[in-house]
Amino acid sequence: MFTVAVIGASGLVGRAVVEAISGYAGWRVVGTAHRRANAKTVALDIRDVAAIDAFVDCHAPDAIVIAAAERRPDVCERHPELARQLNVDAVSATAAAARRRGAWILSISTDYVFDGTRAPYREDDAPCPINAYGRSKLEGEKALADTTNFGCVLRLPLLFGHITDWQESAVTSLVPAVLASAAPGAAPVLMDAWATRYPTFTDDVAHVIRQLLERTASGNAVCGLAQWSGDEPMTKFDIATRLARALDVNARLTASNTDAGATPRPRDCHLDSSRLEALGIGRRTPFDMALEQVLARFSGAR
Repeated sequence: MFTVAVIGASGLVGRAVVEAISGYAGWRVVGTAHRRANAKTVALDIRDVAAIDAFVDCHAPDAIVIAAAERRPDVCERHPELARQLNVDAVSATAAAARRRGAWILSISTDYVFDGTRAPYREDDAPCPINAYGRSKLEGEKALADTTNFGCVLRLPLLFGHITDWQESAVTSLVPAVLASAAPGAAPVLMDAWATRYPTFTDDVAHVIRQLLERTASGNAVCGLAQWSGDEPMTKFDIATRLARALDVNARLTASNTDAGATPRPRDCHLDSSRLEALGIGRRTPFDMALEQVLARFSGAR
């Protein structure tokens, strides 16, 4: 039996990973959650080192996927100590437990470890984060590498997927503003057209992680740094426009060509995915097709 522990199984990425690997012949999946723990998950606060050790000792995973993190840049900027606890210290503690167990470990990082001036970025390009979120995730990468050599950091860009509320993804968080702008007499809504992002579907990410787990189970684990990204460049204005089309509303949107956010963000951090592609790993669902699936499932669940 190949046992996979998914840390943060109640989150946007964690749910997709659990769904992708559950029912896989010969595999056992153990998911954890913190505030949203339920009968299907094990309650675990990843800020508690002793609790992490006890969880790993109890369930004896062969592989661990860390899908829990503080991924909101504005929150990281205001609360760097929280960002460190979740994005650095928890990774270090989980990696140490994995090493003692002999388990392969995957930690998810971000394109924000780069400054956005020289895209596309390969794994061996020098990181240069410009905000607290990127710095915390880079420190998390180093924490994993310093703790175990039997693990992989998977860098990902802007994610969207099957949500429990609009705010769970930076893509769908735009929906309320898009809908409000379409109301009679509503003023146009300003949307950023300065930064280029590469929205990536969490079902595709889960597919990539499943393929990485398959390689681990067969004795061909991928270690070190890896990257995966969607390949459709979009600004926030572009995303909002496509949301309006998918929702079939006449949104009033105005493009802004300056970076006016409170938290500094890189302009273009496109990740080169060629390492995984060369291994036959990867899948990309067209953005509009994935968005249609997300909106349909969310509408059906409400």
